[in-house]
Amino acid sequence: MDLGQCCLDGNADAVEFCSHEGFQNILAACTYNLQEGDQPSRSGSITLFDVNGISRSLNRISSVETAGIFDIKWNPVGASASPLLAQADADGCLRIHGLECSSDGPSLTGALLKESCGIQISSSMCLCLDWNSSATSLAVGLSDGSISVASLTESQLIEDRQWKAHDFEVWAASFDTHQPDIVYTGSDDCKFLGWDLRGDLSMPAFQNSKVHTMGVCCIVKNPNDPYSLLTGCYDEHLRVWDVRSISKPVNETSVCLGGGVWRIKYHPFVKDVVLAACMHNGFSIVKLNNENPEVIETYNKHDSLAYGADWQKCRSDQEGRREDNVVATCSFYDKMLRVWIPEGDILA
Repeated sequence: MDLGQCCLDGNADAVEFCSHEGFQNILAACTYNLQEGDQPSRSGSITLFDVNGISRSLNRISSVETAGIFDIKWNPVGASASPLLAQADADGCLRIHGLECSSDGPSLTGALLKESCGIQISSSMCLCLDWNSSATSLAVGLSDGSISVASLTESQLIEDRQWKAHDFEVWAASFDTHQPDIVYTGSDDCKFLGWDLRGDLSMPAFQNSKVHTMGVCCIVKNPNDPYSLLTGCYDEHLRVWDVRSISKPVNETSVCLGGGVWRIKYHPFVKDVVLAACMHNGFSIVKLNNENPEVIETYNKHDSLAYGADWQKCRSDQEGRREDNVVATCSFYDKMLRVWIPEGDILA
């Protein structure tokens, strides 16, 4: 069931719903544009939308011009009094935007983003980012294979550490939500690594370079299980890992999704259901049934690379309403944002 669509002003590569109370209808969509030539430039934008599953509407609120963006993420709920949106961009910067509303109250129609702070991480491009669970630190993956960890205190960003982690571009950097000193990284070098921020970062806490046959695109910790983690790869497989032994995680099972697995998002309310952006094969909803994960629905209405995907975090008073399963997806070259509700019963 399609709720709405919008052609953005650039190549669309990430969408993120806000999860803060009162702002769950806010959707951020970002773009990346490369102007080739003797002096190539990379520009982008972040556009805010109001998405309402009950009224089945998608309304554009505001937009801000930025450098070309590769990744955005809202800060975790409970960690801050107000929503903050972090941006990893092609200028090598990590930027934080605050969400401001109209002076008349929390009206979404007057919502806009205002940059509160930023820091130049590197002369290389910032490709991905993740908040820790307390929203006091951010991990950033760079195009030169490095990882940066920065602290956010009193609207100020300070880089704490930066180290060479991989041989090629780092497309995945993710904090362990249950062990905040552990950061997982993945790269075009096909390596899946874990780092303990309490120790020497000259060597990873673990290294797996045999399972992924192509570059690692995304890494997501299971919010409901301290020992379960997912990876997505260019080799079209979503893999389930057991990280009980941090020094030697075990690849328990996998499922082929028919396209490079660029993004994975856990359903906010339904355990073991994930949404995956599969690059050349649209979007898939996967049920992680122990040893037999299965695709329960696909969405193929995009005509370009499937990059951005997220679930809305709203929950109605009525258990099991379809409006609790609103999805936003975006595709790159056709610049398209789509908002929809799965046809099937996610709870089945």
